[in-house]
Amino acid sequence: MKGPERDARTFEEAVNALSLIDHHVHGAFRVPLNRVAFERSITESDRAIAAGTTSFDSQLGFAILRWCAPVLGLPPHASPEEYLARRTELGPEETNRRLLGSSGVSHYLVDTGFATGDLLDLPGMAAYSSGQAREIVRLESVAEEVAVGASADGFAKAFLDRLHGRLEAGAVGTKSVVAYRHGFELDPARPEPGAVTRAASAWLAAIDAGQRVRLTDPTLLRFGLWSGIDAHRPLQIHVGFGDSDLHLARANPLLLTEFIRHSEPSGTPILLLHCYPYHREAGYLAHIYPNVSFDIGVAVNYVGTQSAQIVAESLEVGPFAKQLFSSDAWGPAELHYLGALLWRRAFSTVIGRWIRSGDWSLTSALRVATLIARENAERLYAI
Repeated sequence: MKGPERDARTFEEAVNALSLIDHHVHGAFRVPLNRVAFERSITESDRAIAAGTTSFDSQLGFAILRWCAPVLGLPPHASPEEYLARRTELGPEETNRRLLGSSGVSHYLVDTGFATGDLLDLPGMAAYSSGQAREIVRLESVAEEVAVGASADGFAKAFLDRLHGRLEAGAVGTKSVVAYRHGFELDPARPEPGAVTRAASAWLAAIDAGQRVRLTDPTLLRFGLWSGIDAHRPLQIHVGFGDSDLHLARANPLLLTEFIRHSEPSGTPILLLHCYPYHREAGYLAHIYPNVSFDIGVAVNYVGTQSAQIVAESLEVGPFAKQLFSSDAWGPAELHYLGALLWRRAFSTVIGRWIRSGDWSLTSALRVATLIARENAERLYAI
């Protein structure tokens, strides 16, 4: 075996052995799932599955049957019926133990702000993965928690007290889903206190009148973003691909440029999550602004065997010290497992090609892999 080919094989082995930090993730299901529930949890659509179709007929569905089936004791490419029967036979505890325990993730940084009732909590994620789990605080969820019973004049203080209490209790960062609630076409400036009070008054009055407790007011969303900046902890912002709550065109990170410029003097890290199909735009922002980093998160699972292309594109202009690994897995532990496995495979494929061509050395490749797998997260989140 010649030198470059040997180095590429060595690199693949090293990437497979790397311990990962999943810097943006949700809990795994702790409850049994029937076929409909499972299939609805492996698509970003919240609509009923079209008649005569199945979510297994997708890149993600094929990846589950190829890569997760052996972990559950089935041959690769098992049928959906065989797979789901085996999953039921094992039960959620053993399924989680096998899939989370095989992911090679040492730390899960868990967004605890979305649909957590049927999900493992932080201790549960740590126990089943034999790793550690730390909290990421969702800003909009904090606002919704304090809205019930708050006064307009006291809203801002109640929000900040709750937020900083969570951070002091051990949360390592904050997150905003402003992309879902309004889009990035926001006034980038910090809202004045009077504007926050007036917006809170209108929102709380609407809640008292029976409106669902869901934060969509642009002034209060900006207040949350700037509170995250002022906390001087990493601020995660959902970008791009997501469920049908989203207007994808309004989730282009280039629309955040003025906010990034306004907040740059703070030095607070801004983490752009997922980014597909705007991962090149995210790479540009990370290239230009010192406090911006990004990941390709959930896209790796949903593009499946095409994930090498997404990885290669993320490595174009995006600085290597500004990229992090994440899965954005929510629900089935298959997504946690595949997020790690597919990223390792894609990264090894892309960089292995560059090693074989002589463009990258093994030493440089190993250093970049370690940066993205864990060291960038260790630095940004002070893990």
